[in-house]
Amino acid sequence: MTSLLRILALVRKELLAILKDPRSRMTVLAPPILQCLIFGYAASFDLNHVPYALLDHDRSAASRALAAGFDGSGFFERIATLTRTNDIARYVTEGRASLVLVIERDFERHLTAGRRASIQVIVDGRNTNTGGAAQGYASAIATDFVQEWRQEHGQASPGVQVVARAWYNPNLETRWNMIPSLIGTITMMMTMILTAMSVAREREAGTFEQLLVTPFRPFEIMIGKALPSMLVGLIQASSILLVAQLWFRIPFAGSYAVLYLCLIEFLAASVGLGLFISSLARNMQQAMTGSVIVIMPFMLLSGLTTPIGNMPDVLQTITLMNPLRYAISMTRQIYLEGARIPQLLPEMLALLAIAAVTLPVAAWMFRRRLG
Repeated sequence: MTSLLRILALVRKELLAILKDPRSRMTVLAPPILQCLIFGYAASFDLNHVPYALLDHDRSAASRALAAGFDGSGFFERIATLTRTNDIARYVTEGRASLVLVIERDFERHLTAGRRASIQVIVDGRNTNTGGAAQGYASAIATDFVQEWRQEHGQASPGVQVVARAWYNPNLETRWNMIPSLIGTITMMMTMILTAMSVAREREAGTFEQLLVTPFRPFEIMIGKALPSMLVGLIQASSILLVAQLWFRIPFAGSYAVLYLCLIEFLAASVGLGLFISSLARNMQQAMTGSVIVIMPFMLLSGLTTPIGNMPDVLQTITLMNPLRYAISMTRQIYLEGARIPQLLPEMLALLAIAAVTLPVAAWMFRRRLG
C-alpha cells in the first residue's frame, strides 16, 4: 500500500508538470488533432482532380462521346485539346497534364465493325501513385464506354461483366484507411517523446538528484514516469477517435473495450522504449533526438503508407519487432472490420512479447543509471 501511494504521488507530480505548463497542454491535445486533420485531407491517394489533355485523331461522334465520358467523370479535367503529337511531350514534361488521352484514327469505324478500337493513355510516371491511379480510372472509363456503345448499336456485349464491391471501405477512400492508423502512430510518437523527456527534464532542472534521496525505489520511479505518459497517450488516442467519427464520419464497426485494451497493451510496449531512451539521455535535446531516431524507422516499417508484404524479406522480418506494426493492424481491424479478441490474438501476443522485453530492459537500464 505504501509503495502504491508513492507511485500515485509521483504520477500526480508528473501530470501536474505536464498540465501546468501551457506549452505542454497544447502538446497533449493540439498536435494529434492537427495531424489527424492534415493526414485526413492532405495525405490522400484518392484522385479528385486530374488535369488531362486530349489528342483526338479520329474526330468522330464516338471519340467525342469518349472524351465526354472523361470530362463528366468527376476525376478528370481537360486543360487542353491538342492538335499535334509533338505537343504531348511539352504538356507532360512541364507538369501541366498528368495524363494525355490519344484517340487513334478510325476509332469509330473499328467500333462499328466490331473490331478492337485503340486508344493510348500516356501518364506522367514521375509520381507513381497518381499515375497508376489515373491510368486505372482511364481504363475503367474506356471499358464502360465500349460496353455502352456495343449495347446501343446492337452488338454482342461481353460474356462476363465484372461488378466490383469493396468491403469495409465501400468508396475506397484513403482516409478510411489512414486515420484509424493514426490512432496508434501519433499516440506512439507522443508517448515515447513524453516518456523520454520526463527524466531528461528532471536532470536539466536539477531535481533528479532530489528524487534519488527520497524513499522512492527505482521501479517506483519508473512506473511513476510511465503511467502519466500512458494516460496522455490514451487521451490523445481518444481525441483522434473523436475526430475520425465526428468530423470525418468514418463509421466505427468494432468494440471500444477491445480497442482500448489493445491500446493499453501497445502503450506498455511503447513506454518501455521511451524509458530506455530516457535512461540514456542526459538532457531534453538528447531525449528528443533519440525519440525521433527511433520513431522514424518504426513509422516507415509499420505498414502505415506501404504494405509490409511489398518490403524485402529482411525488412519484413525486422518489422516483427516493431510494436507500431501490430497497433496499426489492430486498429484497422477493430475500426473497419469489427474484429474481436480471437481474431486479434496473434497481434496481442506479439505486443505482449515486445513489452515483456522492453520493460525489463528499460528497468535494468534505469537501475543501472541510478546506481
